[in-house]
Amino acid sequence: MKTFFDDRQRAHDPKHFLSSGAPQPNPEQPARVDALRSAVERLGLPIAAPDDHGIGPIAAVHTPEYLAFLQTIYARWQRIEGGSAEVIPNIHPDRRDASYPKSAVGQAGWHQADTACPISAETWDSAYWSAQSAVSASQLVISGQRCAYALCRPPGHHAFADLAGGFCFLNNTAIAAQVCVTAGLRPAILDVDLHHGNGTQGIFYGRSDVLTVSVHADPVRYYPFFWGHAHERGEGAGLGYNLNLPIARGTADDGFLAALEEGIARIRAFGPDVLIVALGLDPFEGDPFGGLAVTTSGFARIGERLAKVRLPAVIVQEGGYLCPELGDNLASFLSGLEATHG
Repeated sequence: MKTFFDDRQRAHDPKHFLSSGAPQPNPEQPARVDALRSAVERLGLPIAAPDDHGIGPIAAVHTPEYLAFLQTIYARWQRIEGGSAEVIPNIHPDRRDASYPKSAVGQAGWHQADTACPISAETWDSAYWSAQSAVSASQLVISGQRCAYALCRPPGHHAFADLAGGFCFLNNTAIAAQVCVTAGLRPAILDVDLHHGNGTQGIFYGRSDVLTVSVHADPVRYYPFFWGHAHERGEGAGLGYNLNLPIARGTADDGFLAALEEGIARIRAFGPDVLIVALGLDPFEGDPFGGLAVTTSGFARIGERLAKVRLPAVIVQEGGYLCPELGDNLASFLSGLEATHG
């Protein structure tokens, strides 16, 4: 299994975010790369830099208005007298059909859902190469490889077509799925992150060519709050092509795997020919977010179960934050997956 990663993905180094109104150090740190990469190296898996596939695969998912914002907002923000060192919104529209502002402050509020996605001088470049890692992994699987891992950092599954949020700027999982669609494949997305992949759901909510399935902590009192509930099934042509499987806070291995079985049954009913796994390692019992209680050995069981689906798989890294076991959890998952996938 080949891993794709570019060192420019390290450069984004956010300093702050608000949690329950309190400023906290941002947990989406470059050091995550070291823990994840060390796990890949420990397994002896090859690591390659992604090719530059250009902005086309990214623009197939994200609006040009949003991409222009991401590329220019930091320089514009620096011209604001007394502005913060990072682009952090302080006002948001109350609806998405409101008027689009010209000011940097107004556009930050339009395109950034929360305060957990601050933008610095390095953010666009890191997000761009994170997306290219996902594209390269997808292209490898399209070419006939059974499995590839995109070490995507920053992550992506909270990013909508025109909206950053939750540490995410470009939706790497959605970009990978769209690359597969463009190649004539029928992808199913399975998101196993602690948090619901609300951006991924939003991008495909009205479409029937991509199935979206998510197992996550119940959002009724947990981020992202407004999305990820079981009644959300898709709309229009996409009705019935979205499945959310929220589980109770504190759920451990057996409960997580039971929900996973339900998700796999829906995936089989869709009849895909490729699986896109949005891999969150933050369901771990010792993750700083502390929402679920999956063990290190539980990640191996998740990998083994996904291998038995017998589909080519693109693994896209999402969450999983700094704790001593972060690398062990990735190694456990990949080892379980490799046991069958090879």
